[in-house]
Amino acid sequence: MYAQSWEFWLMMTNYALAVVVALALLVVSGAVAWELTARNAQKVRSMVRVDQEMWAMLHGGAHSLSVPGLGLTMADGGEEVKTSENGSEEEKL
Repeated sequence: MYAQSWEFWLMMTNYALAVVVALALLVVSGAVAWELTARNAQKVRSMVRVDQEMWAMLHGGAHSLSVPGLGLTMADGGEEVKTSENGSEEEKL
């Protein structure tokens, strides 16, 4: 009977270790899936932002692009925008 008890506890230890390994694999695979999902969502948000910028560029004028600090730029060398006689705020600085 002693030999059977020893074998029983050895098998229980093996089963417990198998459960621990299975849980560890589940946690690691969940973390990898979470990371891949987060990276994919970041790419989608980036593409949406690019699409919004392209739409704004195309609907704001075919050849104009507003650049902060630079003003309105014309890619085709269009008509120059004249500043008022008072001057812009940037010139006052």
